[in-house]
Amino acid sequence: MKLDLDKVDEAVIALLYLTSFEGTGVVRAWKGHDWDALNRLHESGLISNPKGKAKSVVLTDEGKLKAKQAYEKLFCKTV
Repeated sequence: MKLDLDKVDEAVIALLYLTSFEGTGVVRAWKGHDWDALNRLHESGLISNPKGKAKSVVLTDEGKLKAKQAYEKLFCKTV
């Protein structure tokens, strides 16, 4: 079976939203996810470069919006 990387990336950005926190004026999220997915999200301009010693990444303005949308789509119940 072939993996749908767009769905993987949507799930990872949603999980980044779930683990996000405000820090020094930016929204950060723990980067304990698949490195290939994190690299794709970085290449798409949604997060800062995941390479480095920091244990978190910064979500860009576009990344924050997409992360919130993916989080609501995948994890929230409609009433």
